[in-house]
Amino acid sequence: MSFIFVASLDTLPEGGVHEIRAVVGGEDSSLLVLRQGEQVRVFHNVCPHAGRSLELAPGRFLVDQGLLVCAAHGACFTIPQGDCVSGPCRGQSLSEVSSELRDGQLWIDPA
Repeated sequence: MSFIFVASLDTLPEGGVHEIRAVVGGEDSSLLVLRQGEQVRVFHNVCPHAGRSLELAPGRFLVDQGLLVCAAHGACFTIPQGDCVSGPCRGQSLSEVSSELRDGQLWIDPA
């Protein structure tokens, strides 16, 4: 795998969501970085319920009681696991992008 650098851990909000753009699978993609302490995971910015992005406005996300909330239909996702725990896609998960945290830097596999 040929990983690419996308962010430093210290630039990612604790307990929150950070959007990045990267070419994944040959396509320009909006990705969500979900961080809880030293745990960081990366997902496509697509709700499994209706295929829409999760943000309220470009680059702005709703986090309520430690959960990422889809602005379109209210589905709630755990941070950093990306599992839907309530709403229309309960039991499903966000689509994850392979990533690694190395020496405080986040890398993703663009394949």
